[in-house]
Amino acid sequence: ALPERRGRRELLCHASSAMGRALPLLLLPLALLAAPAEGGAEEVKIEVLHLPEACSPRSKKGDLLNAHYDGFLASDGSKFYCSRTQNEGHPKWFVLGVGQVIKGLDIGMMNMCPGEKRKVTIPPSLAYGQQGYAQGKIPPNATLIFEIELYAVNKGPRSVEAFNEIDKDSDKKLSEHEISQYLKEEFARDGKTRHPSVHDEVLADIFKKNDHDGDGFISAKEYNVYQHEEL
Repeated sequence: ALPERRGRRELLCHASSAMGRALPLLLLPLALLAAPAEGGAEEVKIEVLHLPEACSPRSKKGDLLNAHYDGFLASDGSKFYCSRTQNEGHPKWFVLGVGQVIKGLDIGMMNMCPGEKRKVTIPPSLAYGQQGYAQGKIPPNATLIFEIELYAVNKGPRSVEAFNEIDKDSDKKLSEHEISQYLKEEFARDGKTRHPSVHDEVLADIFKKNDHDGDGFISAKEYNVYQHEEL
């Protein structure tokens, strides 16, 4: 059944490619915003396509977001990315404002709430610049357009609140057991089906990337470095 469901998602994604440029005509924007870039030279243009009546919480730097998004080249409307064809069609999880996505998306998804849909236009300086991204089929100096649907806004995994929540014994450091329990709770919350080995692999990777002094614990200082998508 899974391949069939994935096939439907891919079909939907490819179908939306043809509709990409017409979508704003079908969904009249409720608001048109502009987020200035650093220095004021260029800006990210944000078009709100749908805004839920209950718009809370609003996203901020450090929050953990869950979203689907399609990427288009502004020059010809061709699609270069579709999250629904990645990771078996699961929405993407990432921490906002810490460089896990391009700068333009970090800006364009600020102050966004679950259920909101946006069209975000990103200038080259806040995307892939003069170099482009050949692997992603993005040419140099390309302006990008993303159509985004946000599903969840959670407390950032590197917030003080999150650290204290994981640190069950309040000793200001995270043990392997504490992070293991945290992963189990997070995996159960998002409802994805995973092979049991994934938990162990992610746990090992977290300590490899964050336990800088190799003492078997992740200190508050080590934890405050945004380096891992899962934690």
